[in-house]
Amino acid sequence: MKEIEKSEIKRLSDRLDAIRHEMPDLHLINEAEKYAELEKERQKLEIEIARLQAVRNQKLSKEAQKLMALPYKRAITKKEQADMGKLKKTVRGLVIVHPMTALGREMELTEMTGFSRTEF
Repeated sequence: MKEIEKSEIKRLSDRLDAIRHEMPDLHLINEAEKYAELEKERQKLEIEIARLQAVRNQKLSKEAQKLMALPYKRAITKKEQADMGKLKKTVRGLVIVHPMTALGREMELTEMTGFSRTEF
């Protein structure tokens, strides 16, 4: 579902870009109908893109809220980052969020952080 939304946003953005490039080339006097049609489609596309982005952001927010509700969270040390597999095996259900991912940016993380139901 997430990938479909992403590709749909991309497709609509590409179409919107094409319309924006086409509009200045039209002469308002000779091709007023075509211009009005493109303007209508441009507005529709902008609304649809905004809606899809809001849906995507809402899903991210749900995931972020779920992680923040977990009782234990802390930064992951460099030593633990080096052997991530061992850490994940010792702490069941550990979720690690990197600050450069969309989720990490949304949560405003500054370093790799682990979230878990059990203390680690």
